Amino acid sequence: MNRNPLALVVLAFVVALALYFGYHEARKQGAAPRITRSIIAPDFALASLDGKTTRLSDFRGKAVLLNFWATWCTPCKIEMPWFVDFQRQYGGQGLQIVGVAMDDASKEDIAKFAKDMGVNYPILIGKESVADEYGGVGALPQSFVIGRDGRIVDKIVGLMGKADIEESIKKALNTRPSANQASAKSVQ
Repeated sequence: MNRNPLALVVLAFVVALALYFGYHEARKQGAAPRITRSIIAPDFALASLDGKTTRLSDFRGKAVLLNFWATWCTPCKIEMPWFVDFQRQYGGQGLQIVGVAMDDASKEDIAKFAKDMGVNYPILIGKESVADEYGGVGALPQSFVIGRDGRIVDKIVGLMGKADIEESIKKALNTRPSANQASAKSVQ
């Protein structure tokens, strides 16, 4: 079969153009509006990779980046090293990144994937019911940046730039724990 090279070049150009505009249109439509700080992050209880139950409330008083991801998700693989860096850089200032694996892979496969990616933060086995509490997770990755006061500072749908994520983390770190959190923490 002899193909016309010019036709192949035109076809490749048209496909690239469609991908470019499709990607940017999807980003525009999928971009969530900034969340006001009036929404309290729903608490949950999920199993960690070591089988222990972890709750969002376990991180009371910390800024949390709650990341819903999957082993098959290419954008997730791009941002995970950033999260490792953020945990290393801001962990001492009160940041806790928490990954929630939302795929059908086995716990062992998820653990191997996390180890291979050098993950230095807790990975939890996700449930649809928890995703639903956060408004449903229709696209991955999806992250919620939660302030020390337990309120959602930002929602990030899809892959966003590292600097944009870092800006949201800094906003969350600059929040203060609520009065009930401060008193609950002193009781513990």
